[in-house]
Amino acid sequence: MPELPEVETVRQTLIPLVVGKTIEDVSVFWPNIVKRPDVPSFIRQLKGQTIREIGRKGKFLKFIFDDVVLVSHLRMEGRYLHEQKGALRDVHTHIIFSFTDETELRYRDVRKFGTMHLFKKGEEDDQLPLSQLGPEPFSHTFTIEQFKQCLQKTNRKMKVVLLDQTVIAGLGNIYVDEVLFRSGIHPERRAHQLTDEEIAKLHAEIISTLQGAIEKGGSTIRTYVNTQGKKGTFQTELYVYGRKNEPCKRCGELIEKIIVAGRGTHYCKKCQS
Repeated sequence: MPELPEVETVRQTLIPLVVGKTIEDVSVFWPNIVKRPDVPSFIRQLKGQTIREIGRKGKFLKFIFDDVVLVSHLRMEGRYLHEQKGALRDVHTHIIFSFTDETELRYRDVRKFGTMHLFKKGEEDDQLPLSQLGPEPFSHTFTIEQFKQCLQKTNRKMKVVLLDQTVIAGLGNIYVDEVLFRSGIHPERRAHQLTDEEIAKLHAEIISTLQGAIEKGGSTIRTYVNTQGKKGTFQTELYVYGRKNEPCKRCGELIEKIIVAGRGTHYCKKCQS
């Protein structure tokens, strides 16, 4: 599943391709992707709208039009493609936004898990799915003190807490493993047990690791590519994720993989405590 760095990379690569373009028509081939409103209303409200900006909150893209905002979650395999009008549509392309300039933005999703919600402009952050999200890692609301308060009031394992999108928006399995390693914190440590020093270190590593991943275009572990079809390169800099039985880059101990709350979890037993 694309995490914050991958979604941010998609956002950045979409901007020069579609911002300023006006929708002439919308074709929906798999209605279940559209969660709000019903498909006829979805199409009607988007016709004639111009994309003014593309934002992001956590793992969600926000297509900001004149009067409405389209909130899109890519889930496991979703991706956007910019094509010329009339290009052959493959079986996995489920929604096409046709522009007045004879180009199209196509949503392709092999697993069909992606979602789209359409809101009146200004209402998107106050309703599900965005209203349930915690602070953005790069926002002024993600402070050490706020983070500390969240951690101190729960005895859940750190891996579980960091995956919780209501605590912090955008982290997924890859980057949770990475920031815990870079902070020297075992994924099964209880959140309320962390010291002030550990919390400050973890807070800093969340921001720096995500920023570093964005600069590298994200991590391509399986199928992720950006809007231009390019893979990310941050996977070459991962310390633990996907490196089971490989030597730790810091101490040489073999990386281990365990299951925490149903999720595969990579860590170094020597570097993390």
